[in-house]
Amino acid sequence: MKLLIRILITSGLVLVIAHFMRSVEVADFQTALIVAVVLGLLNVFIKPILVLLTLPVTIISLGLFLFVINAFIILMCSKLVGGFKVNSFWTALIFSIILSVCQSIAYKIIGDEK
Repeated sequence: MKLLIRILITSGLVLVIAHFMRSVEVADFQTALIVAVVLGLLNVFIKPILVLLTLPVTIISLGLFLFVINAFIILMCSKLVGGFKVNSFWTALIFSIILSVCQSIAYKIIGDEK
């Protein structure tokens, strides 16, 4: 049940953020649901591999390189999901930061913390 709530919150946030960012496009709520699921899968399977491969750079940058990895995950999702478009790396970076902050706030409000 918690997973379903997290997916619904993420899809709603993707829609809201895309509404305010001109260079991010989401076709409809169904596309936002697919984006939420794909982002979750990419974060579970691909992100740990990327973090491990870029560990020296992440350590040298004091963890700031993780933002680059998050942006790359957003760009990968954009390529995989039709109806979801992110125009540039910088847009993906800003989108991922806003999404992460909003998710943290939303999960804190509903009491669904990791």
